[in-house]
Amino acid sequence: MAKGEVLTPIDSEGVRAAQAAALPEAHLLLLVETFQALADLTRARILYALTMRPLCVRDLAILVGVSESGVSHQLRVLRDRRLVKPRREGNIIYYAVDDHHVATLFKEADYHVDHVRQGLPDHPYRA
Repeated sequence: MAKGEVLTPIDSEGVRAAQAAALPEAHLLLLVETFQALADLTRARILYALTMRPLCVRDLAILVGVSESGVSHQLRVLRDRRLVKPRREGNIIYYAVDDHHVATLFKEADYHVDHVRQGLPDHPYRA
């Protein structure tokens, strides 16, 4: 679109409805940060493991094939975005997904990928 060019909508009502329902900029930025945090293979492996059960850094390092310091770094990224939370038991810190929304988000992405890989059609949307 050229600077100063005004576009005429094809579906004016649809555009108005979408504008009325648009999320605030700050909300969208947090949404983008969440997806950016998920867009890393090591962090995805960590999160997938944590959807099963809480695990400590050493066990996560063994599972994902990364050093303990590497796992700690990735956990810091996930923690900063409230995707995981720590719980101390003596000298060991266990990490878990922050809340059920994180596990649901990850599972839904997994279902989507499964449908794409198998070439399956979409399910009817249920609100």
